[in-house]
Amino acid sequence: MITRTVTPTLAQLANQYPVVTVTGPRQSGKTTLCRSAFPGKPYVNLESPDTREFAISDPHGFLASYPDGAIFDEIQRTPQLLSYLQPLVDQRNTPGQYILTGSQQFEVMTTIGQSLAGRTALLKLLPLSIEELATAGISAKIDRLLLYGFYPRIYDAGLNPTQAMGDYFETYVERDIRQLINIKDLALFEKFVKLCAGRTGQLLNLQSLGHDVGISHTTARSWLTLLEASYVVFLLQPWHTNLGKRQVKTPKLYFYDVGLASYLLGIESELHVNRHPLRGHLFENMVVIEALKYRYHRGRRSNLHFWRDSKGNEVDLVIESGPDVFPVEIKSGATISDDFFKGLRTFASRLPAPPAACSLVYGGTQRQQRSDVNIWRATDIAEMMATRA
Repeated sequence: MITRTVTPTLAQLANQYPVVTVTGPRQSGKTTLCRSAFPGKPYVNLESPDTREFAISDPHGFLASYPDGAIFDEIQRTPQLLSYLQPLVDQRNTPGQYILTGSQQFEVMTTIGQSLAGRTALLKLLPLSIEELATAGISAKIDRLLLYGFYPRIYDAGLNPTQAMGDYFETYVERDIRQLINIKDLALFEKFVKLCAGRTGQLLNLQSLGHDVGISHTTARSWLTLLEASYVVFLLQPWHTNLGKRQVKTPKLYFYDVGLASYLLGIESELHVNRHPLRGHLFENMVVIEALKYRYHRGRRSNLHFWRDSKGNEVDLVIESGPDVFPVEIKSGATISDDFFKGLRTFASRLPAPPAACSLVYGGTQRQQRSDVNIWRATDIAEMMATRA
């Protein structure tokens, strides 16, 4: 089992809050994490029909079966149970009573906000990071990472990534979507998700996306919201401030796991990755989500944005840290050219004062520290984030 960087934060929060809620994509390792961090707690899988029926029909009796607390896995399957947890948590008034996991962030957060506000700490667990793979002695070239993605089972069981991603999409993504809404034409929905993959790293245009699929703008928005809720896609919001020019206000579309995006694009080998016209966008997707993992796995919220003006000048990542901003340009090329720095220089020129630091993450193998830009490899993202996040 690969050690997760979130483990110390999870243990710390369980010593401070009566409930800790861990959300994240299906198969991101939530169950393994919680069971290994709290081996003495009973584990209850609410996906089991019998267990779920007991919890729904007799919540008092169900909770009485676990007088010292428990790990309740996939709590979104029995959201009404949270209302019965509240008085128990208040009565006992001890930390670390219950550990909850969930795979549908909007539904879980809405219910928790109503029932356990102020009583639970919130953590998000994404799939493995490059940092975690390196700690486990697993190093891989960029094209392999873009193909395999970062779901733990692929590495633990040595699975073929194409087979694993196909099973994942059909077993979890489509099933979860059917639980949230009645989609009559799954083939049309699959086309929608594949076209989303074709737009990874690009500005979201729901009108164009819906038109290409053959659905309305409203349906496209609804389906995208479902993909967000199920931790399939992530929308990176633009950074807004008065830079004297008109700013783009549309988010950019990414996948929480780049391997799933590669699968949806029909990529089946490292050679396919290397030759694919969207390789640069997939690389950007990977870097952005690695930065997000760094934040989430340390119990922090996202402080990530991007910047783009009406003329197309852009910085792929803008990291906010208090009053400071740290622009990061992302380029998949292995050879640095002067053009790589254009967006960073334009962004810096628009600020009232120079940014605290500028960075470039690229597909090469050499680190450099230039006078105005720090240059990082893709494997250095955690180290880069540690200096500014």
